[in-house]
Amino acid sequence: MKQNMSNTDRYVRAIVAVVVAALIYFNVLTGTAAVVLGIVAGVFLLTALVGFCPLYTLFKFSTKK
Repeated sequence: MKQNMSNTDRYVRAIVAVVVAALIYFNVLTGTAAVVLGIVAGVFLLTALVGFCPLYTLFKFSTKK
C-alpha cells in the first residue's frame, strides 16, 4: 500500500473525525445521523492514520507529491 495522501489531507481528515466524535459525545448529533457520520468519521480517522485512501486509487488521484 503506497501512501497517496498529503500531510494536509491527513490532518484535515483527523480534525473532521475528532469534531464529529465530539458532536456525538456531547449529544449534538443523535440518531441515524450520528451513526452514519460516526462511521464516516471512523473511516476518515483510519485513512488519516494510514495515509492511504482506497477511493483515491480507484479514481487514480493522489494529494501526495
